[in-house]
Amino acid sequence: MRDLPTPGPRMTPTTSSSPAPAPTVPPHDAPGPRAGAPTPSPARAGVYARLPRLAGRWFLPVAFLARLPFSMLTIGTLLLVTSSTGSVALGGLASAAAALGTAVGGPAQGAVADRVGQRRVVLVCAPASALAVLGLLAASTGSSTAATLAAAAAVGASVPQVGPLARVRWLAMARDEPRTLFAAMSYESTADEVSFVLGPALVGVLAAAGSPQVAVLVAAALLATAGTAFALHPSARVTSRPGTPGAASTAPTAPGGLRATWRLARREAVTVVGMLAMGLLFGGTQAALTALTRDAGVPDLAGLVYAVMGVGSAATALAVVALPDRWSLGARWTTFAGGLLVSTAALVGAASTGSVAAVVAAVAVAGLFVGPVMVTVFTVAGERAPAGRTAAAMTLVASANVVGVALGASGAGQLGQGVSAAASFAVPVVAAAVLLAAGVSLTSRPRAGRRPERGARAAVR
Repeated sequence: MRDLPTPGPRMTPTTSSSPAPAPTVPPHDAPGPRAGAPTPSPARAGVYARLPRLAGRWFLPVAFLARLPFSMLTIGTLLLVTSSTGSVALGGLASAAAALGTAVGGPAQGAVADRVGQRRVVLVCAPASALAVLGLLAASTGSSTAATLAAAAAVGASVPQVGPLARVRWLAMARDEPRTLFAAMSYESTADEVSFVLGPALVGVLAAAGSPQVAVLVAAALLATAGTAFALHPSARVTSRPGTPGAASTAPTAPGGLRATWRLARREAVTVVGMLAMGLLFGGTQAALTALTRDAGVPDLAGLVYAVMGVGSAATALAVVALPDRWSLGARWTTFAGGLLVSTAALVGAASTGSVAAVVAAVAVAGLFVGPVMVTVFTVAGERAPAGRTAAAMTLVASANVVGVALGASGAGQLGQGVSAAASFAVPVVAAAVLLAAGVSLTSRPRAGRRPERGARAAVR
């Protein structure tokens, strides 16, 4: 459930033509000046220092801890069900059910957050997901297969979408500071990468020291505590005021239902396809590395080799803020996706040699392109989101990533089992090609129905 884990030459989201009034908040743990009180763009060197001043000093650690259970439950569900039932196949099905739950529940959370605000949604989802984890624990100890899969799906559907919702808050808080918003989206991509390295590692340590049950119980505790803290943080207020990106809708007939979701999906089609391709790349690479290290007689190294990609991705995501403003989002997308296509093709060549060392080097190079393109895709998603539907757009795009991971892991796993480990690396190549095609398809003019703010520049040129 990688959510995955949202910057471009113009970061300013386009919603209302008149700025919202600046809130009166405490100086230490509440968001700082934002829309309605424009401030000079921070210098490149100190732009990251601006983030805690803008959102409050506790926002970054709280949001990071709140998103950690999402990555822990990815592998935690698999280990729990496998150890409880003795069936790896059922464990895999439970993990897929959780991914399916996220794909359905994520956009639903975003749509509701757009109508009533993030705070109410997360205050419900945080304890509900903790209870769902307890239900999965109970179901995995002797219940029917259907009950186990239903419990796993409930976990996936109810886990708070912290990554996408945090991005929505940044879109609101920094909409008059393009450079700061650029840094915020870069930071969010890095936080996602780190959480998806640290989360599974934490599960492994807890499972080895205790059991998989202990690992998922820790995830449940984090959901209840850090998730609630994320909901109650003062930055949630910026998504509850009309006229700000991601604000709850105040219209009594605000768009909703399947028709509105379909319209949103069409509007965000290019970013949904792009993030689906990123998921295919992630899942395909994970499964391909598992097959390669298994054939090499070092299966325990699969996670460490994959972590090499995460390290490089996190580093370059942070560096994106230094890119020149004149380099448009469309150009960035195609450039980094092109680099990813070349590097994944090289990865196939490295895998064909059977050398783990060569594969590690190729994975490291590929990771350098992952972070920047992830930042760019999420930024484009924010720019294309209709006014009042930002949370729905972000969670929809993030859910596409989850679906892609499941499809990529399944496809590469089949190739690794039925053909060869080297053949399974074809899945990341196909994913990179789809990502490049999506970038090329970006239009040069803003979508109808989205009103640019005064002085705003086109986001995608």
